[in-house]
Amino acid sequence: MQPKATAPAPASVWHNWIHFLAFGFGSGAIPWAPGTMGTIVAIPFFLVLSYLPLPAYLVVVLILFTVGVWLCEIAAKDTGVDDHPGIVWDEIVGYLITMIAVPCHFNWIVAGFILFRIFDIWKPWPIRVIDKQLKGGLGIMLDDVLAGVYALVVLHLMLFLVGL
Repeated sequence: MQPKATAPAPASVWHNWIHFLAFGFGSGAIPWAPGTMGTIVAIPFFLVLSYLPLPAYLVVVLILFTVGVWLCEIAAKDTGVDDHPGIVWDEIVGYLITMIAVPCHFNWIVAGFILFRIFDIWKPWPIRVIDKQLKGGLGIMLDDVLAGVYALVVLHLMLFLVGL
């Protein structure tokens, strides 16, 4: 397999349901900022999931992570690229992790979006190490999970500081 590519998304995104999901319902096929587009797709998921009790929310996120490892593994193998930038299921799950136990309010949704994108792009230690060394579906998913955890910690610190 090749390293990350800047190549356009394969046409299979539109006729292979695994690729369609891995590419964030097609959002990852957008040629500019596919990670940002995938994170935008995560917002409606959060809006729906935010009505669940916390334990149910966590179970759904765990299921989406597990499915994501499988989806991303197949999509990476099929495209022949270790972590095609258009594979954005990991951004969806990473954002949902960012938003664990966060109020469903516009300001917090935007703050979570910005924080997640910062950590996903910046990739502080150990995210960068995992991104470079761990391959396959787990590697694709895990760096965004950690970016989501970092953003979650900062977001909850912000919530604590404003007294929520």
